[in-house]
Amino acid sequence: MFTTRAKFHLGQIVRHRVHHFRGVVFDVDPEFANSEGWYQSIPEDIRPRKDQPFYHLLAESEESYYVAYVSEQNLVLDQSGDPVGHPDVPTMFGPFSGGVYALQVQMN
Repeated sequence: MFTTRAKFHLGQIVRHRVHHFRGVVFDVDPEFANSEGWYQSIPEDIRPRKDQPFYHLLAESEESYYVAYVSEQNLVLDQSGDPVGHPDVPTMFGPFSGGVYALQVQMN
């Protein structure tokens, strides 16, 4: 049986390796679980493998806030120590401490 272990966990802040955005992890899929159309819309030369964890992020860039779906290979741990300003963070998470958000509600 193939088992995938996620590198990042709920409440951690991560940064995209290539694009300049960061976000807080609010869900993890053990492997790709989005639509095939979404997957095919990524240019083939940079398309990530499907057999790795994919993370749902409350993301922020300099221009906006949004929800992002990102492969593990494209993420690194954010070292800034700064909280994420996404307006939905308070509805999912408690206090920010030590670079991580505490879970506010029990997640399945």
